[in-house]
Amino acid sequence: MPSFDPLSRLLGGLAAILGTIAAVGYWRAGLSLSHYDARAHLVVARRIFDSLTPSWEQIGAVWLPLPHVINALPVQVDWMYRSGASAIAISVVSFALTVACLSATVRIVSNSRTGAILAATLFMFNPNVLYLQSTPMTEPLLFALSALTLLHLSDWAMSNVIQARAAAGWTMAAACLTRYEAWPIVGVGLVFAASVKLRRGAVLTAVVHEAAKLALYAAGAIAVFLLVSYTTTGVWFVTGGFYVADPQLAGQPMAAYEAIRDGVSDLGGPRFVQYASYSIVIVAIAAVVWRAWSGLLMPLAFMAAAALPFYAYLSGHPFRIRYEVPLILGCAAATGAAVSLLRFAAPLVAIPVLALVTVQSPFFDPSLAPMVVEAQLDRTNSMGRRAVTECLRSQYDRTTIMASMGSLAHYMQELSHAGFDLDDFIHEGSGPLWAVALNEDPSLAVGWILIEEAAEGGDALFQRAQASPRFLQRFERRCAGGNVALYKRVTQ
Repeated sequence: MPSFDPLSRLLGGLAAILGTIAAVGYWRAGLSLSHYDARAHLVVARRIFDSLTPSWEQIGAVWLPLPHVINALPVQVDWMYRSGASAIAISVVSFALTVACLSATVRIVSNSRTGAILAATLFMFNPNVLYLQSTPMTEPLLFALSALTLLHLSDWAMSNVIQARAAAGWTMAAACLTRYEAWPIVGVGLVFAASVKLRRGAVLTAVVHEAAKLALYAAGAIAVFLLVSYTTTGVWFVTGGFYVADPQLAGQPMAAYEAIRDGVSDLGGPRFVQYASYSIVIVAIAAVVWRAWSGLLMPLAFMAAAALPFYAYLSGHPFRIRYEVPLILGCAAATGAAVSLLRFAAPLVAIPVLALVTVQSPFFDPSLAPMVVEAQLDRTNSMGRRAVTECLRSQYDRTTIMASMGSLAHYMQELSHAGFDLDDFIHEGSGPLWAVALNEDPSLAVGWILIEEAAEGGDALFQRAQASPRFLQRFERRCAGGNVALYKRVTQ
């Protein structure tokens, strides 16, 4: 673990306090689990041990595994699972670590206290970041491990020691097993660190050797994930099947770029994007022209997170404001690094920059924060599903329920409040049981079927029923609500 200067430790401590206050506030407002993915992440973590077929294969292959593995044991406690408390605690700790690492990185490469404070405060005062760190979402862990990776790499790049620490490699591996945004961040960060090391006079062969050793950690982590994906799904990398393609951005690079920029502007305000855009150019020029400032490249590696939404939108994935949140970290880091170039005049610029950004995106009035709004998109459907929950609860005969984890994982978590456990369900992770129920006769394996009929064009069970009317011939529709229909096996 790299050493943190007193300023970074102080900012990390303040972030822990602020994050805890925000988490409690959102908990009391009933928003901690509003986002359907927040509940789905809890289900994936829980099902590793609580399932009809508990095994490591329950980790899945669409989401990267580390957040679920970390939370797998805590969520076996019913209260932790139903409330998300353990995952929220992980998010708050991750938030504090991110702020400390961000500050320390800017301080190492610029030797500027003002730049470090500005970068940290721009990030931790953003209402969308504060909301995400108050939920079981996986972005906070991405922030923490990405920031810790770049701190490790900055420490190595700016030091006179040629050998990189193994801890840097293990952190890179952990980041690559958390979210896909970490893959380009780690790759670009390693290239930047090696270039800074060379600019500072290190021997080329030695730098390449150390960088290659570090790259093996990340490559090994990605290889392990791909192997798990192939073992559980039969494909090396799952790229579709969980969304309906949107042609609005597909195959249009400039439209995808504008969508990403507009998303960041909605999240942080137009001034935030404007200052960050200028800062990226200024920092890049300074780092390339002056060797003494070469280390300023390191904070720019955070911007590589844009590669994920850019690729997703070009591939037809619908726009999601959440995909732009990691860029808040990059924009804050770039702005802090640019202001650090002003040296003694830095505070004269940093204070109005922070004030003007906060006015456009106030952390103390998060009700209109885009992430909070997006998180409540499922609220109406959730209320509608209460009728289905009551219908199922009142008639349940302890026979197995079939439901698609890909579309109704969040509803499975909701059903835990009505007394249902994950081992009451057959889903995609149930192996041969799911295959028999989906492709042959579901009445041989299940007594109930839950079908999502609208979201993303309907789930796998809806598509199967549309393609083959015989699929539901031994079932009758009992009730529906919130786009979900409940079918019960007919006794003959």
